[in-house]
Amino acid sequence: MYNKAIKMKAIVLQENREFQLEDVEIPQPLDHQIQVKIKASGFNPIDYQMTEDGSERKLLHSPILGREFSGIVSAIGKNVTDFKIGDAVFCGSGSMGSNGTYAEYICAPEAIAVHKPSNISFEEAAAIPSAGLTALQAFKRINASFSDSILITGAAGGVGNLFVKILIANGFQNFVVTAGNENSISALLDLGVKPKQIINYKKEEIYATALSLNGNKSFDIAVDLVGNNVAEIAAKLLKTNGIYVDVTNFSTPESRGILFSKGAAILNISNYAYGLEKRYDYYKNGLNELRLLLEQQKITAPAILIVGDLEVNTVKNAHTILRENKTEGKKLIMKI
Repeated sequence: MYNKAIKMKAIVLQENREFQLEDVEIPQPLDHQIQVKIKASGFNPIDYQMTEDGSERKLLHSPILGREFSGIVSAIGKNVTDFKIGDAVFCGSGSMGSNGTYAEYICAPEAIAVHKPSNISFEEAAAIPSAGLTALQAFKRINASFSDSILITGAAGGVGNLFVKILIANGFQNFVVTAGNENSISALLDLGVKPKQIINYKKEEIYATALSLNGNKSFDIAVDLVGNNVAEIAAKLLKTNGIYVDVTNFSTPESRGILFSKGAAILNISNYAYGLEKRYDYYKNGLNELRLLLEQQKITAPAILIVGDLEVNTVKNAHTILRENKTEGKKLIMKI
């Protein structure tokens, strides 16, 4: 069954790198795809990075940006078995959908979509895929034991928030986090992080404070969610042959030199790698794990900020907030 409507609204990136609201054709599902009427779309730093000249620009697969969504299945391909029209779903579409998620409709492989947890809203569901899959991958790949000490920089951000939730849900307590404002610190305290585990980097020097909080020992694992000069501090705090988790790809020559001299194992975290190889099970299995954690209330959905509806100003405002790092621990969402 196919949606008979001809056009949909979408926010399209122009050649001059400005955005424009346009009427474009509604994509129709291929045999193994579902068409989804999008209810909410999540914003990620890669969205604004794709409009600039960095390495992320080559990941641009559609002039309609956006890489995660929630919504209602509105049509299905003839070989679809897991979904029916009317199902509520959420998905990290990345570059695997027909277009991005700044639009009213998208088609995506059924193999990467998952039924929405029944106990959270569409807006909350749209906040989970990118950050959740990143956090879950990081957690699994560090393969930590309870005795391992873990440093997490930028813990109040989207990935950090869910990473900390997954740590706590799995019984881990031996970690120290950094945060930069009272709202972020309050959000971390609400998760169950203890005050003595939090470094306010605006008031305290990260290196000395972290070392002191860890019994004047280097950390077994460093999870860097900030990069640049903070990557250098995190590298210095890591023990010889420790595990360094790079989520940002914002390492520096200095940090790389420190990590090399320490013989560190560097884990580069990328959801995109699995999309390149069409390893769809990574997305489906990961989102199902997160769905179960949410439904069983072992973790909660991220705090969200609804920036606006499907309008150019919504996108511009969201990109500005992300670029200036002013999310204050909230995931930015567009209602559609």
